[in-house]
Amino acid sequence: MGNPGFWNDEQNSTKVVKQLKSLKSTVEHWEATFHKYQELKELADILQDQDQELITDLAKNVDSLTATVDKLEFKTLLGGEFDKNSAILSINAGAGGTESCDWVAMLFRMYSRFAESHGYSIKTIDVLFGEEAGIKNITALIEGDYAYGYLKAERGVHRLVRISPFDANKRRHTSFASVDAIPEIEEDIDLKIEEKDLRIDVYRSSGPGGQSVNTTDSAVRITHIPSGIVVQCQNERSQYQNKQVALKILKARFYELERKKKEEQLLKQYGQEKKKIEWGSQIRSYVMHPYTMVKDHRTEYETGDVSKVMDGGLDEFIEAYLKQQAESRH
Repeated sequence: MGNPGFWNDEQNSTKVVKQLKSLKSTVEHWEATFHKYQELKELADILQDQDQELITDLAKNVDSLTATVDKLEFKTLLGGEFDKNSAILSINAGAGGTESCDWVAMLFRMYSRFAESHGYSIKTIDVLFGEEAGIKNITALIEGDYAYGYLKAERGVHRLVRISPFDANKRRHTSFASVDAIPEIEEDIDLKIEEKDLRIDVYRSSGPGGQSVNTTDSAVRITHIPSGIVVQCQNERSQYQNKQVALKILKARFYELERKKKEEQLLKQYGQEKKKIEWGSQIRSYVMHPYTMVKDHRTEYETGDVSKVMDGGLDEFIEAYLKQQAESRH
């Protein structure tokens, strides 16, 4: 940053400043924790056995320091190529009509609360509301360090069991929704997307019940013809802004598609079979009746506090999954 002419290249300088900020946020946490350790060590060295009050206070500080170190140690699991990136989160309703649409709305609220608790910003890119209630599908950008690193653990089918508020007979219903998360890709990633391979359609944004939100055709849908990838954005103010956001998502989805192709080739090479994500292979169940429990079927981690989970308390589930993945690689 001290080099002459550094600020002349705005795109590069912005990227470097962002990188510096990210590195500082990592290093400063470790340095502050180590400084706290040194303080406690010095205090322990001069403590007298009879000073019970200071010993109790030291024990509390050591417990607090241990918890901080555990969190920092966990961050080392987020070392994937794009783990530090923001995330593009998509939630889609499964079979079940209004029930599944309501489940998508509940999940989106859950992830919004999770994002807020981590200091992330969440921005809706595209949404299709259910005919009676809820949301059929929604795509959102969750911005912040390690958003993708955390949310990649949520990819898969989520199952809800509860007494339906939409059933006059108050019967128990099971609903499904699929969750997908891909990293937001930086602009300097080289991807071969030809303009001639894109079909761009414009239309009017719609809200709940199908009513038109805008009076102009500002919403944009982009289809990448060779791969069949379709992305759309309707929540920005202008057609140009919607197009830029849609192109960003297309780039991320295309990169993810290419990554999966390479991964599948490697799996075939090593004779491994990748499990498909289908409605029958849910990764997590949320049971609200006749008892309360949230259980992750990959790690077997579970809790009876459904309310906490639905308010964004997902850290334990995500940590259990990421630790399991790290152990399986060793």
